[in-house]
Amino acid sequence: MRTGPWTMPSKSACLGQSEPAAQQPTAHRHLQPEDGMLKTQLPNKDLAPCPGSPPTDHSPGPGNSAVAPLDSPATISSNEDPQAKAKPFTPKPPARPRLERALSLDEKGWRRRRLQNSREDLASQNGARPSGGSLLQVQVPGPLAHPCSPPCLSTSLQEIPTSGRAPGNAAGSPSSWGNSVSGMIGSSSDLLHRDGASAGGSPRLASGRLPSHPLPAMDWNIASDSLRTANKVDADHAHYKLRLQTRLFRPHSSLDPGRSPSPLACDDCSLRSAKSSFSLLAPIRTKDVRSRSYLEGSLLASGALMGADELARYFPDRNLALFVATWNMQGQKELPPNLDELLLPAEADYAQDLYVIGVQEGCSDRREWEARLQETLGPHYVMLHSAAHGALHMSVLLRRDLIWFCSEVESSTVTTRIVSQIKTKGALGIGFTFFGTSFLFITSHFTSGDGKVGERLLDYSKTIQGLALPKNVPDTCPYRSDSADVTTRFDGVFWFGDFNFRLSGGRVAVESILKQDPGASVPTLLQRDQLAREMKRGSIFKGFQEPDIHFLPSYKFDVGKDSYDTSSKQRTPSYTDRVVYRNRHKDDICPLKYTSCPGIRTSDHRPVYGLFRVKVRPGRDNIPLAAGKFDRELYLIGMKRRISKEIQRQQALKTQHASAVCTVS
Repeated sequence: MRTGPWTMPSKSACLGQSEPAAQQPTAHRHLQPEDGMLKTQLPNKDLAPCPGSPPTDHSPGPGNSAVAPLDSPATISSNEDPQAKAKPFTPKPPARPRLERALSLDEKGWRRRRLQNSREDLASQNGARPSGGSLLQVQVPGPLAHPCSPPCLSTSLQEIPTSGRAPGNAAGSPSSWGNSVSGMIGSSSDLLHRDGASAGGSPRLASGRLPSHPLPAMDWNIASDSLRTANKVDADHAHYKLRLQTRLFRPHSSLDPGRSPSPLACDDCSLRSAKSSFSLLAPIRTKDVRSRSYLEGSLLASGALMGADELARYFPDRNLALFVATWNMQGQKELPPNLDELLLPAEADYAQDLYVIGVQEGCSDRREWEARLQETLGPHYVMLHSAAHGALHMSVLLRRDLIWFCSEVESSTVTTRIVSQIKTKGALGIGFTFFGTSFLFITSHFTSGDGKVGERLLDYSKTIQGLALPKNVPDTCPYRSDSADVTTRFDGVFWFGDFNFRLSGGRVAVESILKQDPGASVPTLLQRDQLAREMKRGSIFKGFQEPDIHFLPSYKFDVGKDSYDTSSKQRTPSYTDRVVYRNRHKDDICPLKYTSCPGIRTSDHRPVYGLFRVKVRPGRDNIPLAAGKFDRELYLIGMKRRISKEIQRQQALKTQHASAVCTVS
């Protein structure tokens, strides 16, 4: 009998693992090593014999255990065989199989397959979670998939097959050692190839020499916590058992609790980790995509872009946060150094979803004004649309996540001056549909003058009749629309601008009221307001409302100062800049804040803005969609400016720090 060194079969060599035999109810034995084995490393090549290789001089004899490094013999427990309890379990390796049969094509293909060994597997899984691991089990095709073939070398001692003992082998015959502890002894195709080459022939396996009966079942407590490596799946671990009981589900990103979760496409437990990453994107079912019902514009279709499901994802309470501002810039080329007070007021904890800013007598460089708006709001917002009419200008900025739910944006203009070529007075309207709610935003500059109330009423009438909106986007509620009034053709209408309505009574009377307590003077001033009086009469802004005013008159100031007009004209302070709204459905618009910006002093007008909550309804997809269109060039300009300013700020801090160090030294 030829002797040779015992080699530990590698994981790439041992690729087949037999199916564990069914448990027999007659007898069960459990091998429970002492702590000595649990504290040692895995058996090395001098301790783990391979089937088909004879023992060397230091191999265990027939009466000794096959596992040399155990400090104490294994304990055999049995309820039916008291005599077996006293005898130690002494399994022996099977005899070296004869190489008689040439390898089949399946076996040759199996040999060429290369899988990661345990060392490579640990290296590739560096940084995995403790409960993750690799359970790579490949069934050997062809003749090698024998029900009693030796198990391959496992990546962890926790992967021990549970097999029943044959009824007639109560003592545990040494011939059944081939189906014992996984990872201790396995079949090595590399070893067969090497021995076959040395014998000068093709390696052949003698199936008659393989063990015919499985060993008793091994208990799970053969592995201790010290043997649980950080990158192995431990079958004893709670995470592993929980994964076996239930499939992993990806939680739905919708805030709607009524929507059921969607299962993952596959279970990753056999590759790396039992835990899976989760996505904030909502899973899309294949049948929903195949149904194509959204093309019909159905409100209830689960795949509808403007439908109820998408609306619930982004707005669970169906309320849109809206910012509307108006400012007469007096044609000043100089812009304020900072627009945070206007667009990002300190009173608001969160930024709004939609920003609409209308200016009258705007600066000549409109692109610069738009770039300042984009720079202030930052990368979370995009310019959905902007339009101009003479000195009037309006910008609509929207959160970038919401641009897919807008229809095409349409605009229209009206000139109210007698000479139409002079466009300093008039109106500019922008309309679009968001989900299923249509919006109309109008900014106007009415005729100026303390006593020209009639002209201002005429400007209003020309505007509601002259704005040709909507054009291609269908009316959401046509049976409630009036062809003579554009404001009746939209669900939500916001009209803002320099309406030029004044406070009656003269400058002296108004100043005397302003000298009183500001909290008490505002209601008194509003009693003199021309616009409030005309709205009560119903001669202007029919169906509109205005939030309660709690700020001082926004006109007319000395530029750069907080004092009202000190020029020779001595204009009366007035609430010329206003924001009014109208909703088709009752209580769809809720005003939250309505005030002015006293810190912006580059014009004789103070900007006025309002914060609103607007109810949004689901819509249909059979309308002209904007399809994510926005001003990309402006977006990039705003981002570059933010980056350059941040770099300048950091350099200034470094310079200041260096100067402080020099001063101290």
